[in-house]
Amino acid sequence: MKYIQSDEILEIPEGVTVSIKARFVVVTGPRGTLTKNLRHINLAFTKISDAAIKLTVHHGDRKHVAALRTIKTLIKNMITGVTKGYQYKMRYVYAHFPINVNVVGDGKEVEIRNFLGEKRVRSVAVHEGVTVAISSAQKDELVLTGNSLENVSQCAADIQQICRVRNKDIRKFLDGIYVSERGTLETE
Repeated sequence: MKYIQSDEILEIPEGVTVSIKARFVVVTGPRGTLTKNLRHINLAFTKISDAAIKLTVHHGDRKHVAALRTIKTLIKNMITGVTKGYQYKMRYVYAHFPINVNVVGDGKEVEIRNFLGEKRVRSVAVHEGVTVAISSAQKDELVLTGNSLENVSQCAADIQQICRVRNKDIRKFLDGIYVSERGTLETE
């Protein structure tokens, strides 16, 4: 079944500007600028006022209308990123061999050593706009911060995935680096 017209209204807070040209979205706020290319999806953007944008799908089927809400959420996440920012905290879990984590190359790469006592050095490239720091307040904790939710969460997922235990019973070998806390950075 086709839906003739489906709409979603996106509210824009003060201090944030959203400009859309040919489905290329640029969100600017106090923490910086984020861009997203949405040319792959057929949507119409209408500026109602400085504080609201209407997203419209004409003659869309069920999955196309569902993508409308996804695009709205993506832009809301970008707005939250340029106003508050995102922060993920990751904890090292080990039973016997202590995991050694270093941030190298001016924060461009994370090196993981001594995972399950292995000599192999695992390295993860840090995504653009993400800052990785070893926590000074908590032992065995890594803190990832940035404006883009996609980049921060993907970086956390890459770190967790490279420490996956293979060829052993994962119920017994619980070692790894896992996300312990995620949320926004509150700026004063």
